[in-house]
Amino acid sequence: MPTLQDKFYGCIAGCHIGSAMGAAVEGMTYPQIEAKHGFVTDFLPYEHYNNGWKREPGTTEDGVERQKLMITAIMEKGGRVNAEDVRAAWLAHMNPHAGGLVSEPFEDKLYQMAQAGIPARDIGKYCDYAGLNSFSRACHAIGLINAGNIRTAVEDILEVGQLYQTSNSRGLKWACVTGVAIAEATRPDATVDSVISAVLETCDHDMVSREIETQLEATRGISDIRELRQYFDGVYNGVGMPYCFSYANEVVTKGMVIFRMVGGNTREAVLAGVNMGRDTDCVAAVAAGIAGALDGTSSLPEKWIAQLEYATTLNPHTNSKRTMKENADGLYRAFKNRLSEEAAYARAMDID
Repeated sequence: MPTLQDKFYGCIAGCHIGSAMGAAVEGMTYPQIEAKHGFVTDFLPYEHYNNGWKREPGTTEDGVERQKLMITAIMEKGGRVNAEDVRAAWLAHMNPHAGGLVSEPFEDKLYQMAQAGIPARDIGKYCDYAGLNSFSRACHAIGLINAGNIRTAVEDILEVGQLYQTSNSRGLKWACVTGVAIAEATRPDATVDSVISAVLETCDHDMVSREIETQLEATRGISDIRELRQYFDGVYNGVGMPYCFSYANEVVTKGMVIFRMVGGNTREAVLAGVNMGRDTDCVAAVAAGIAGALDGTSSLPEKWIAQLEYATTLNPHTNSKRTMKENADGLYRAFKNRLSEEAAYARAMDID
């Protein structure tokens, strides 16, 4: 059984490794991945945004940069954060030239609005992509600071997510899946089934849980990623519009199905997400992040961890060069601090 601290590390490592490995084949169909690379089992060099920057294998991408700022905000506050706390971390720690280098171009506009001083909760109203997976594939830290507490995980997802999308958008409703799944997975008695049940019982039924439940049932007999990706290509196949493969319902649903298919194994969730096709880095980040919160790091090869950490030291555009372990341990300390403060409050109010 992994310790709670290792569950924190597994969640962050699963997300970052899945993101970095999947980034090299992002946007490719699974036949294209197969033809060019076979079955991907390790990091590959890659380039994004056609900017000439050839990234070292293991380099993370925009979703992890988004997440690093949330982690920084939580570490600095020592507990739960709101939108203003994360906006403050943007202003203090975001690379101002990251747009189009390691962040999506539209994030540069959000950063400029954050600088302008408008309320943090209003910034996401100006994002053109309300259904995108911007937050759902990056909000793992919000789930971790609410470890074991599904109710406050949802509250914080809907609060902090307003930096990226409108308060009742599809993107944030789908982000609740990631937050709820991670908060539940960190519980000592959590199982794959309990994580799925928590999501289906908590998240918006008409917009979210019905779609996940439908796809979980449809894929119940599938045990191999090659068969699963073929099935999903008949379900999610949008093309021809911006971010056509990056909408939250597709990415998060695939992540949850993979999590169930691999039995919560972090390594296998990485590989399944990376070889799925379409938005490979985001699917792997969701699936492996949730799996890591349940399974910890024991299944992750040490060479993956070492290569990703090496690539981070070379990244001139990252918002933080902390290691994955440093990020996870910082979150764990903030979580313990949160519990200590709540316990002290209960004692002060004479509540046993």
